[in-house]
Amino acid sequence: MEVYATWENIKAKYPRPAVGLGNFDGVHLGHQKLIRELVAHAKKIQGHSLIFTFHPHPAAVLHPGKAPPLLLNCRSKKNMIARLGVDVLLRVPFTLDFARTAPEDFITQILCQNLGARAVFVGYNYTFGYRGRGTPALLREYSEKCNYTLHVIPPVVVDEQGVSSTLIRQLLKDGEVAEAARYLGYNPFVEGVVVAGDRRGSTLGFPTANLEPDGEMLLPANGVYSVQVPVNGATYLGVANVGVRPTFYGRNSRPNIEVHLLDFQGDLYGQSIQVHFIRRLREERRFASPQDLVAQIKEDILKARGIT
Repeated sequence: MEVYATWENIKAKYPRPAVGLGNFDGVHLGHQKLIRELVAHAKKIQGHSLIFTFHPHPAAVLHPGKAPPLLLNCRSKKNMIARLGVDVLLRVPFTLDFARTAPEDFITQILCQNLGARAVFVGYNYTFGYRGRGTPALLREYSEKCNYTLHVIPPVVVDEQGVSSTLIRQLLKDGEVAEAARYLGYNPFVEGVVVAGDRRGSTLGFPTANLEPDGEMLLPANGVYSVQVPVNGATYLGVANVGVRPTFYGRNSRPNIEVHLLDFQGDLYGQSIQVHFIRRLREERRFASPQDLVAQIKEDILKARGIT
């Protein structure tokens, strides 16, 4: 998959594109359905599949400080879209100037003139252009004039619940990682670099990898989780603590992620790893002594292994 930050010269390189529009945060089951149908249609018309999205999230520019935390960082989103078979990812910088683009101009100037879209794929509730005035209905109105077919993807429903990034964010904020996975289509994960900690885990007999996650990403609610961590081609079961480690630091310290990998020997310092959350084992709490914490960690490990 090729990645570009501008639509200039795209039409010459990729004639007959089928274009998918959206933010695609999380690349959840609804996004996956749109992308798979986009890729299949591009092959059918002997064209190329192209995803048009923005970075940063438009809300981060339009409403600084109020933007929702991300479910995926740029690299993870790109990799997931690539695995779905997309030919081109157009990741355009979102600015206040671009936000003023009238939806009609976006259709005629960008989709039609610059991209030469032969098909356009959007979700049923997609909005675009100045103040979000652009809708699937407007795209349909212009489709004949601009010579593209419009494909509006209906909501994907799991057990009578519509899949959405908003729903998934709330589940993660509640610590419901297993429930979130049902709507994502994969186990939620965070990615970051392993940094040096205070080695307190090692002194307790449970060495941990201290993760410095991307600050824009949403962490699950504070608590202890069973996790899986891919390392050097193998995947290790582990126990992760998300939170402030109140037994040693009090509840006002900065949240972090500590992961104890089971059956792993090695040094992860400086490596970027992904921590995939399987289920929540318990809430984070303060223990009266390090010995009580050690006893609880042993119980957490048994739960993670499925023994208790």
